[in-house]
Amino acid sequence: MNRAEFDQFADEYEAQHRANIAITGEAPDYFARYKIEELKRIASEAQVAARDIIDFGSGIGNSIPHFRSAFPHAVLSCADVSPRSLELGSARFPGPETLVRIDEAAIPVPDRSFDAAFSACVFHHIPHEEHVQWLKELYRVTRSRGILVIFEHNPANPLTRRAVNTCPFDVNARLIWARQLAQRLRDAGWQDVAIEYHVFFPRALAPLRALEPRLRWLPIGAQYCAIARKP
Repeated sequence: MNRAEFDQFADEYEAQHRANIAITGEAPDYFARYKIEELKRIASEAQVAARDIIDFGSGIGNSIPHFRSAFPHAVLSCADVSPRSLELGSARFPGPETLVRIDEAAIPVPDRSFDAAFSACVFHHIPHEEHVQWLKELYRVTRSRGILVIFEHNPANPLTRRAVNTCPFDVNARLIWARQLAQRLRDAGWQDVAIEYHVFFPRALAPLRALEPRLRWLPIGAQYCAIARKP
């Protein structure tokens, strides 16, 4: 995981992200909130209390206010390889969150620290040959019966591919097919692996978003999430 790369883009991330997703008609906050609301639903369906949560690759903290709203009694650990990103996130949203600086090979927290692990569009920045290593590390820090929820861009969606190919901070990104990530989760020891697809309609078609819960099986959403459980 490349600290220098993420430090380089940290100060410009919000503006570049906003410009890159303008085609959707939404601001970055919409997608940050969407993912955390989905995490809340998934945790509820899995009957996971989620008292302790890690945001793996928390960046500049866009998800923090939504974690606070969706999980008001949880202890959130914001973990990132980029010190500058953690600094910006803390400055933007001062509060009780724990900041965790990820080093080159590990997340510096004890085993079985979290009920839920979450990651949003981070793994396509990690070399594919390191995926299982980091999935094992997330397995280590998750408690028994805890969950892992990973959101990623869907390579099958042409608009997603276009957005990634034109995004400055995705210059070294390699998208991951859902089936690849599912297999890597199993290789890392996770069980009950499932894939859901999300984000089908831009803001111009917002009335149709009520249909999205029925479309989670359809592999053309702009993003997908991989869900897994630790036995």
